[in-house]
Amino acid sequence: MTTHETTAHQADSRYAMVRLALTLLIMTVGSSGMYVVSVMLPAVQAEFGIARADASLPYTLLMLGFGFGGVLMGKLADRVGVMWPLLFGSVFLGAGYIATGMSGGIVSFTIAQALLVGLLGSSVAFAPLVADTSLWFVKRRGIAVAVCASGNYLAGAIWPPIAQHFVETVGWRQTYIGMGIFCGITMALLALCFRARPPALAQAPVKANASSTALPRDLTRPFGLSMGTAQGLLCVAGVACCVAMAMPQVHIVAYCGDLGYGPAQGAMMLSLMLGFGIVSRLVSGVICDRIGGLRTLMLGGVLQCVALLLFLPFDGLVPLYVISALFGLFQGGIVPSYAIIVREHFPPAEAGARVGTVLMFTLFGMALGGWMSGKVFDLTGSYHAAFLNGIGWNLVNVSIAAFLLFRLRRGRALAMA
Repeated sequence: MTTHETTAHQADSRYAMVRLALTLLIMTVGSSGMYVVSVMLPAVQAEFGIARADASLPYTLLMLGFGFGGVLMGKLADRVGVMWPLLFGSVFLGAGYIATGMSGGIVSFTIAQALLVGLLGSSVAFAPLVADTSLWFVKRRGIAVAVCASGNYLAGAIWPPIAQHFVETVGWRQTYIGMGIFCGITMALLALCFRARPPALAQAPVKANASSTALPRDLTRPFGLSMGTAQGLLCVAGVACCVAMAMPQVHIVAYCGDLGYGPAQGAMMLSLMLGFGIVSRLVSGVICDRIGGLRTLMLGGVLQCVALLLFLPFDGLVPLYVISALFGLFQGGIVPSYAIIVREHFPPAEAGARVGTVLMFTLFGMALGGWMSGKVFDLTGSYHAAFLNGIGWNLVNVSIAAFLLFRLRRGRALAMA
């Protein structure tokens, strides 16, 4: 590596900013599978003649694969850099979409979604990229991680209406095959731009930023707890918040169909929801740099609960559009806050593995929430109980955030005494 390259490839450099922009693009392409399957749900259910819970199962297993794959791909990226996992994932994402479009039944459909799209394809386009981004920024890590994670929601804003259009014009099978060709090639070309490895932690020491207002602390005892206990609580919180988050995101298309508004209206609501989620993630990134990851998590959890409560009394078309926008605006910053919490309260050398693990559990929550909401619907014939179930899980998330915040404040008080 030349002297110029050594200088350019540093944390907070111009190269880091260009890399962040490319990360946003590749995450937008690679995360498409998480949202397209929700749009396909009514058509797949009708063609295969299955129950709503069975039609929701491919999404659930896709998210489980997405979560496990994120950890596996993250470890691979630690060894060989993120470019090779991205190239690997582009091949399997394209193959997974094509195999889905050619599936003969719900079993083959589910296998293609879980293994090819989830475990081996889209998984590389979330947790490994978030961890990689956190290693390229020090001064503005919060907003950088938020911009990176916004690619996931940008995918949710862009892909549902596109997929719905092609489902109505050429069918869901042809839509998946076309996406396989486009996403596989595009993701592979973008991956070639990620050859450079992140600067070593020793070259980019963690500095106190605006969010690090705490007194010096023992990073081997986050929140005054053992590292295993602290990470375990974050993982439970991640599951809980995302079970609640999955209810509207996975089922809003089907919900609108049941209300008589049609799946196209639901796809537009999902797009609106995730579009406002992008705004939320960017704003939350700025907030996170000021108040820290834990307070940002608490704020997002409370606001998400408020939005879920609003779904209960209002089911008109216009109110649902408004509530969908509010839901996206309130909850978009929740998931990125976990990455910042890990970087603030755990040893920097362990950040990659721990970020990947916590984000894996948030994806497990999305998977569980997607299936659970469908199961509650099948048992009750209504989404009312499913919204109440989501609210209950949301309260678990808020309770854990409040407990950790209490532990953090008590630790500061003891340090000042």
